[in-house]
Amino acid sequence: MEGRVKIVSRRMVRPAAEHAGELPEHETVYHLTPLDLRMITVDYVQKGVVFPKPPGGGEHVVEHLASSFARALARFYPLAGRLAVAETASPDCVPAISISLHCDGEGAEFVHAVAPGVTVADIADSLYVPRVVWSFFPLNGMLGTDAAVESHPVLAAQVTELADGLFVAMSLNHGVADGFTFWHLFHTWSEINRRSVDNADLELSTPPPVFNRWFVDGIPVPIPLPFAKLEDMVRRPVYTPVEECFLHFSAESVRTLKEKANAEMAGTATATATISSLQSVLAHTWRAVCRARRLAPERETAYGLSVGLRARVKEVPQEYMGNTVTGAAAKTNVGELLDKGLGWAALLLNRAVASADEASVRRMLAAWPEKPSFVMVANLQIAGVMAISGSPRFDVFGNDFGWGRPVGVRSGAGNKFDGKVTVYEGRGGGGGSMAVEICLPPETLARLVADEEFMSAVTAPLPTHQSRQW
Repeated sequence: MEGRVKIVSRRMVRPAAEHAGELPEHETVYHLTPLDLRMITVDYVQKGVVFPKPPGGGEHVVEHLASSFARALARFYPLAGRLAVAETASPDCVPAISISLHCDGEGAEFVHAVAPGVTVADIADSLYVPRVVWSFFPLNGMLGTDAAVESHPVLAAQVTELADGLFVAMSLNHGVADGFTFWHLFHTWSEINRRSVDNADLELSTPPPVFNRWFVDGIPVPIPLPFAKLEDMVRRPVYTPVEECFLHFSAESVRTLKEKANAEMAGTATATATISSLQSVLAHTWRAVCRARRLAPERETAYGLSVGLRARVKEVPQEYMGNTVTGAAAKTNVGELLDKGLGWAALLLNRAVASADEASVRRMLAAWPEKPSFVMVANLQIAGVMAISGSPRFDVFGNDFGWGRPVGVRSGAGNKFDGKVTVYEGRGGGGGSMAVEICLPPETLARLVADEEFMSAVTAPLPTHQSRQW
């Protein structure tokens, strides 16, 4: 429950440069791209990792983290800026607005909190994610647009002291950057902190970010949005109450699902590509959630996918600081999904991902300014719909702040709707294992975790804490 977490302090942390040239001499402005703007209507990206208590613990560790956060912020100095709205005009002279990121160095928020009644095991070993975890994140309930309306920070960090550990979390405006940038910054922060703990030099192995925004040729910059004011483009979500479970799939379990999916489709006329490990796990989850929801066979079901573009578009470098994710969706009816098997469901996901090729993405981006569309949670809260975020490729467990690797990862309250699935690398990191965080209404989630076919693939090991309290 919320009362278990007490805020000790809040402060605004400004970038602290370690080297000459890390910070610009003058304020710079980055205009948001279509991929940025379409995500500015959702909640902040919220992820955090949990550690056993560091040696020494307490205020000293927190101050050390605040200092290293300021140095990491110098490398990502645009995230210390603020979103700004300007009145402009569309090509046909209709009143419009544009949104840009002004890199004025105003700072990111840093919160210190304590939760003395919560243990590491309560978080890392629980099948059901305790609701208190949401209180470990700053800027809860904020949409990306709120930062532009009220000049809130686009980035915030919170360090929560537990009874026997530490939870380190960040919240990042999704209109500014995606999950890759989130973990890129997190890695930079953890490496700076680790090297200072070890008294090592600060020549970082984590590469610096690339700030220049990527626009397809021919679109206006900044992009005029056909609204009189920012609030007109937002539909604030009303979330259906959900609970979350956190499930681990070992490398062996993932491999078994992949082999089964590919074997089912081998030799069929529809099999044109190898089904991936992630597609196999997601298909297994999709079918189980449809069973748990008890949907009618004729009901349409859809799986919304996030497709990364860093490896698909040559102009976008791996270290690009911004949004580089487009959407794709697999659709069918519930009866077919359940009757035709794991391989058929996974192949639907495979085809959806393949449809988001470079040519189609460029066409979408070129046309976007003429008819802008935005991701709205309200459009995802429909019976039969699921949506994924995250990736097993994000090196979550490599975030060693100087006290060893994390023992768990969890997300905040942002964008938690019925059917939301967040994917992570498996416990301990690497090796082909995965973890999924699934949000469903309580009765539906109870049926999911009681589904023997689904849970037979869950491993690593089964959690010991299953209380839904707090």
